[in-house]
Amino acid sequence: MILRQFLHTEPVAISYLLGCGGKSSGAVVDPVGDVAPYLDAAAKTGMRLLYVIDTHIHADHVSSGRALAEASGAEYVLFHEAEVAPPIHGVRDGDMLELGNVTVEVMHSPGHTPEHISLLVRDRTRSEEPWFVMTGHTLMVGDLGRTELASSAEEGARFLFRTVQRLKALPDHLEILPGAYSGSVCGKSLSGKPTSTIGFEKRNNKAFRIEDEEAFVKLMTTDIPPPPPGAAELRALNAGTTTART
Repeated sequence: MILRQFLHTEPVAISYLLGCGGKSSGAVVDPVGDVAPYLDAAAKTGMRLLYVIDTHIHADHVSSGRALAEASGAEYVLFHEAEVAPPIHGVRDGDMLELGNVTVEVMHSPGHTPEHISLLVRDRTRSEEPWFVMTGHTLMVGDLGRTELASSAEEGARFLFRTVQRLKALPDHLEILPGAYSGSVCGKSLSGKPTSTIGFEKRNNKAFRIEDEEAFVKLMTTDIPPPPPGAAELRALNAGTTTART
């Protein structure tokens, strides 16, 4: 298993390179900015990029997912129901992406956006059990992702509540690798620590630990911060349904 975490500050976001060095097979998750650092990191670890995965259509920054896929020859991966321009490798809940001895299991996790996916990652040289889950902007350290950027706040919150039940059912020891940390506009109470575990968040994440759906929806739809500047335009740009202004 090879794993590299890229912490971005402008915009605040987290990207990942992961894969199997022995089988020279890698993927990048939620790339931001210049594609060169990902290409360089893959080359230095001896991995050929097979997939570039966006956990969702982002509304707070321009994704470099398509550009990186084109530059590397990788397939660009999104949830199959994402309303985006082709070409994409559309994945469904339960699909497996093979990276040599590393496997990435797709988990549809709507709520922050309807097409959001999380990624359960296994290193089969260590165990058949998942080692960590990459949760994008669904479950982050200290909070959950806001729910009104691609739907009504209440509709998104009800989908997110159901997603939370699936995440809570994962083993407590499972590591959480989120797509953002403190300073991101996609959550209200995010920690500056960029990793956690399911068990720690079940005990100490105010939103994640709520068991009643109505109480959860009330919390998620109260005191919603202003949307990121140009959120709708950024989602359209990242979906490939419009082009950047010159």
